[in-house]
Amino acid sequence: MTDTAGPAELAGEPILDLLNGFIAELREAGLPVSLTENLDAMQAIRHIPIEDREAFKYALAATLVKNNAHWRSFETVFEVYFSLRGSKYGIDDDTLDSDLADLLDDEGREGAGDEGQGQSGSGGGDALTPEELQQLLYQAMMKGDEALMRAIARQSVKRFAGMEPGRPVGGTYYLYRTLRNLDLDGLLEKMMDQRREKADEAGEQLSPLEERLERDEYEHRIEALKKEIEAEIRRRLVADRGVEAMAKTLRKPLPEDVDFMHASREEMVGLRKALIPLTRRLAVRLARKRRHNRKGPLDFRRTVRASLSYGGVPAEPKFRHPRPHKPEIFVVADISGSVAAFARFTLMLVYAISGQFSKVRSFVFIDGIDEVTSYFEGVEDVTEAVHRVNTEADVVWVDGHSDYGHAFEVFHEKWGKEIGPKTTVIILGDARNNYHASQSWVIKEIEHKARHVYWLNPEPKSYWDTGDSIVGDYGVHCDGVFECRNLRQLEKFVDKLA
Repeated sequence: MTDTAGPAELAGEPILDLLNGFIAELREAGLPVSLTENLDAMQAIRHIPIEDREAFKYALAATLVKNNAHWRSFETVFEVYFSLRGSKYGIDDDTLDSDLADLLDDEGREGAGDEGQGQSGSGGGDALTPEELQQLLYQAMMKGDEALMRAIARQSVKRFAGMEPGRPVGGTYYLYRTLRNLDLDGLLEKMMDQRREKADEAGEQLSPLEERLERDEYEHRIEALKKEIEAEIRRRLVADRGVEAMAKTLRKPLPEDVDFMHASREEMVGLRKALIPLTRRLAVRLARKRRHNRKGPLDFRRTVRASLSYGGVPAEPKFRHPRPHKPEIFVVADISGSVAAFARFTLMLVYAISGQFSKVRSFVFIDGIDEVTSYFEGVEDVTEAVHRVNTEADVVWVDGHSDYGHAFEVFHEKWGKEIGPKTTVIILGDARNNYHASQSWVIKEIEHKARHVYWLNPEPKSYWDTGDSIVGDYGVHCDGVFECRNLRQLEKFVDKLA
C-alpha cells in the first residue's frame, strides 16, 4: 500500500485477510457482494485513514451496499465484526480506569490552572460515587467533550450493566440497565434549565426556535452517548462470546428474505418499502425480455431472396420474429389468516406491474370466493385496494375456514368460461383444506383451457402434503408449483411470466 493508504495491518491482521473475512460475513447475512465490488472496496480503503473508524465504515458501505434496505444489515455486521478490531478502545478495565483518570486530571488542570487541583483522585473511575459520575457526565454533555463522554459511557457499562461472562443475556437488557442508572431524560431537562438560566443572567430570553435548536443539540449528544454505550456492550459481548456467535445472534434477514408468514410489524414496513424498487426493476426486466425475445423459426423465402445478393449463398439467414405478447393474468388468492400477508404482497406486486400484462383479474377466497378486480381499477395506491379486499370482499360461505374445493367449484361455475388460451392462472395459497374435498378436477379443467397454471405456496416445501395440506393433489394439474416464502422467491417467479 501507499503511504496515503494507512497501515497494512489492522489490530495485527493483514488488511486483505480482514476484508475477505468481512465480505464473507456480509454474504452470510445475505448481502450480494460480487468480486468486482470486493476489489472496489480494497481500492477505496487505500485512500482513507484506516484508523478513522467512521471513514473506514462509509468507504466500505459506498462500495459494497447497493440497496438502501441493506444498510441496516451492513451496519450490524460491521459493528460486530470490527468491534474488537482497529479500535484504540479495548475492554481492559484497568486501561479504562486509567484513561478516565487521565481525562479527569486534564480537566482539573484546565479548570484549576497552575494549582493542579483536579477531580481525578487516585482511583480513576472506580473512585467516583454514582452522584459524582452523574455530575461529571452532565459537565461533559454541557461542554460537548466527546472524549470524556466516551470514557464515562464505558465506565457506566462497567459499573451499571452487570455483565457476567457466559451469561446468555442479550445486549438490550444490559443497555436498559445502564441507561436506567444514568437517567438521561432528567439529564436533558437539567441541561435545558442550565441553558435558560444562562440566558436569564445575560438579560436575554430564548426564543422558541433557539430553545428548539438547543434541545436538538443536547438530544444529539445524548444519542451519541447511547451509541457509545451500545458499542461498549457489543465489544464486551463479542469478547465473551466471539464474533461468529454474536453475528448469528444479531443478524437480521434482508427485507427480500423475510418470511411473509412470520414477519413482524417492523419487518412488514420494510417489506412494503422494498416492494417499490422491486416493482420498477421487474417492470423494466419484463419489458426488455419481451422486446428482445428469441428468434423464431427460419423464414425460408426471405433467406433465399437475401441470398441472391451473395450469388445464391445463404450467408444471411432470415427468421420469423414472434410478435411479443402480453399475457392475461387471473390471480386466485387464499386470504385466510395463515396466508393473508403472502396474498396481500403478491396482489400488490402483480398490480404494480400490471402494465406488463394485457389484463389482470383478481379473485379472493376463504370458503367462499369473490372477484375484486374493480377494487384495483383507477386506484393509485394499491395498498388502499388491498385494504378494501380484506374488509369488503365476500369470501365467507359457511364458517370462514379455508375450503379450497368449494371455492374452486364456484370459481369454475361463475368464471371458468372466461379462461382462454392466452390466460395465465396464478393460484396463491398453502392448500391447507381443513380436510374438505379437494375438487382437484377444477384445476384439471382450468389446465386444459389456460395457457399456464401456476401455484405459489408460502410454506416451506418440507411442510407440503403434511397434515391437511393437499398441494400435491392440485400440483399434478399445474405447470409448476413454487415455494414463495419471501420477496426474493416471488421476484424469481414473476420473471417467468413474460
